[in-house]
Amino acid sequence: MNRSLTYLNLTLLLLFVQGVSVAQLERKLANADRPTELTFHAPRHINLLTVEPLDKKVLHFAIMHTFGPLSGGLRNLYGLDYGANIQFSFEYAFDERFSLGASRSGRDKFYNLYGRYHLVKQTDSGSVPFSISLMGAAGVNTADYDFLQEAEPNVSERSSFAGQLMLARKFSEKLSFQLSPMMVYFTDPLPVFLIEGEQQLYLALGFSGKYKVTSMSSLTLQWIPNLNNGLRNNVGVGIDVEAGGHVFQMYFVTSPALNEQYLLAGGNGVPGEEFRLGFNVNRIFATGGN
Repeated sequence: MNRSLTYLNLTLLLLFVQGVSVAQLERKLANADRPTELTFHAPRHINLLTVEPLDKKVLHFAIMHTFGPLSGGLRNLYGLDYGANIQFSFEYAFDERFSLGASRSGRDKFYNLYGRYHLVKQTDSGSVPFSISLMGAAGVNTADYDFLQEAEPNVSERSSFAGQLMLARKFSEKLSFQLSPMMVYFTDPLPVFLIEGEQQLYLALGFSGKYKVTSMSSLTLQWIPNLNNGLRNNVGVGIDVEAGGHVFQMYFVTSPALNEQYLLAGGNGVPGEEFRLGFNVNRIFATGGN
């Protein structure tokens, strides 16, 4: 009788250990296939949108600034005396894949409505090696042109559109990289607009990089070479810092523009000679339960 109980206890123990092992293995496999987090610190990286998604029912608020060129020297406080181009933006996530945003930039009093859709998310296991997201935007210039002798531009002439494909990979805990083919279309790029280009269609290839230097900060890089025009390319270098629920982004960039349309069609200074100080403040707000 005692021997039978011993066999029964051993059998039950083996079944229990096997069940625990299987459960642990399943959890381990599931964790290994989880989406990679924090490819970038925020949904925006210097000027460009990224593959970094928002959680469901989360609101992202960002305020962005660029000042005058550093060549203004100490007398003009290295560009700060020239005033700032400021952009406010709000982006709300309806779920983990889709978010919708709106922004307003001081340059040409420009309003932009944009959306991001996250097609593919990189996994820690490497089963999905990169993240892919899409962005589409439609904007309108609302500046006053009553000084013109001819009639002011109508809404159609003031309108422009942007599209961006974002392909990114987090190579390690320190290094992340994103490639962003971009296109912008102006219905009518009038000379009175604060842009340098005169064509309707602009094509560019954006590069974004992040190298983590501490647990809460990273060095950042942005380069946006033009593909179908002779305008100078956009260059930016900076640092991201997480602090108290905010992400602060401080950088030097060659363009005063802050939205996608003007980044491609606006002017850029010579890197090193006409860098401008810029900084962004990012904040995430949870607006409700799942």
